[in-house]
Amino acid sequence: MLELGAGSGLFVAAFASATLLPGGSELWLAALVQQQPEQLWYWWSLATLGNTLGSLTTFALGVWLAGRWGAERFDKRGQQRALAWLRRYGPWSLLLAWLPLVGDGLCLLAGWLRCGWPLACVLIALGKGTRYLVVAGIMSLI
Repeated sequence: MLELGAGSGLFVAAFASATLLPGGSELWLAALVQQQPEQLWYWWSLATLGNTLGSLTTFALGVWLAGRWGAERFDKRGQQRALAWLRRYGPWSLLLAWLPLVGDGLCLLAGWLRCGWPLACVLIALGKGTRYLVVAGIMSLI
């Protein structure tokens, strides 16, 4: 039987971990898949949706910041690395939005650079979904 609380917790953790907040969504997903392996696709979809929406929130923040901040304001090492990747590879860099530390910067700066949001949404979801599929797949084998 599905528990609404478990699914809500996974969604919130996934959303939060895609922003600058810590979320621990991989641990939530791993625990839920281990407890209810028959619900693997349900848990995977909740984690992927929550994490993608969290990254799109960060993307939207970047769009909002675009008119208020110049490139010199992005002075942290991770921000500079993300900016260099985006300038070199364009929105395709968003396939790496799942990476710790750099991923949040990629989403923020992609919005700041006004990358097209439909393509950004698809690329972010692909990267996030793949990461969660690996986590869920490993847990289903244990």
